[in-house]
Amino acid sequence: MLNRKQIAFYLEDIETPAGRTVSLIITGLILLSTASFIAETYPISELVRTRLATLNTALLVVFSIEYLVRLWCADHKFKFIFSFFSIVDLLAILPFLLGFVNVSFIRIFRWFRILRLIRFLELKNSVFRISTEDGVIFSRIVFTLLAIIFVYSGLIYQVEHSENPAAFGTFLDAVYFSVVTMTTVGFGDVTPISESGRFLTILMILTGIALIPWQLGDLIKQLVKSANQVEIVCKGCGWLVHDANAKFCKMCGTQLDNG
Repeated sequence: MLNRKQIAFYLEDIETPAGRTVSLIITGLILLSTASFIAETYPISELVRTRLATLNTALLVVFSIEYLVRLWCADHKFKFIFSFFSIVDLLAILPFLLGFVNVSFIRIFRWFRILRLIRFLELKNSVFRISTEDGVIFSRIVFTLLAIIFVYSGLIYQVEHSENPAAFGTFLDAVYFSVVTMTTVGFGDVTPISESGRFLTILMILTGIALIPWQLGDLIKQLVKSANQVEIVCKGCGWLVHDANAKFCKMCGTQLDNG
């Protein structure tokens, strides 16, 4: 029987087979829920729509249980509740927790669920087995860009579809608008007409301006730093890049075989 500390370890660990399995299962469920949201924006039969709704409810239950387990495992529960990852998790399950309230806009929070993947990208040796700092930073840039496009596309679709279905008929229409806007191409063939849609567009642009250049700066600094590094595979953790004069791995402390 696992105790509280063991459960907390496996929820965060990605080095052991059990911890890696838990992380991959959670990642798969997040991607599955994301795919169901996108599918619901297209013309589908009532049977498929009903099954997707059932799937979404089941996933919300799973994510809610996960959140409660993480809260139970936390040593400092108040700090946990207001941590970044906890707030992201809470936004993802808010529709389920507030299901008893008849508030239609609450469905908008489901688009934040993709942000839960940040938990795994924050780890240097992540579930995706990225073994260089350059790769870690680059993966964060790519994920940040995709997350901004996905979240804001979902939000804009949610607020614009009912008022402007010709321009925002599906999720892909919203993605097209977001990409054109983020790249400053600005074709102008698809534009939001509601105040909420225009406000979200402004937030999307400001978010991209604030986050992308900052992370690109980190990547440039890391590339400069990498000029003085060599590739030596650590036998302990598999980390690849180390300083030229390094004797021990900076990730796990294992002695390096640098010839």
